[in-house]
Amino acid sequence: MSMSLRDQLLQAGLVNERQAQATERQLRQQQRERQQLPKEKRATPSDAALASQRSQLAKTARDQELNRQQKEQADKRARLAQIEQLIQQNCLPRPQTDERYNFVDGKTIRSIPADRIVRERLSRGEIAIVRRNGAYELVPAEIAARVRERDERAVISCAVAHDATPPDDVPDDLLW
Repeated sequence: MSMSLRDQLLQAGLVNERQAQATERQLRQQQRERQQLPKEKRATPSDAALASQRSQLAKTARDQELNRQQKEQADKRARLAQIEQLIQQNCLPRPQTDERYNFVDGKTIRSIPADRIVRERLSRGEIAIVRRNGAYELVPAEIAARVRERDERAVISCAVAHDATPPDDVPDDLLW
């Protein structure tokens, strides 16, 4: 069973119900106006008029789709700008050392300069590695969490901080 153009556009999400109803109202109004004319002046809607209305409806649908895509792109650019600003304002200085910290990014092993203190802070989860314009930066864990909210893939490494104190329910004589 074939669907009308209206139903197809609604199903595709290119027009909303309100627009379809407005177009139908317009058509009904035109039909009423034609019926009120004397018989000799009445004319059926021409194929050109129907084609014009269909093309107008299709144009509206294309415009809406284009607007939606442009809005998505603007939102994405805004999120990327926020991430860039967060990293730029909060990145930690890189240590001047020959020691390297190796980490996995996807399926590739990468490394950044890191002295003993930076490696310890990374393992405790105090700082994290984030991706920035093809390079890697060190940022505090709080900033990495904010970056992760905007883009999950931007945060490469962030260890979970553990509490070094033993639980209170363990007797002292069992700790060594």
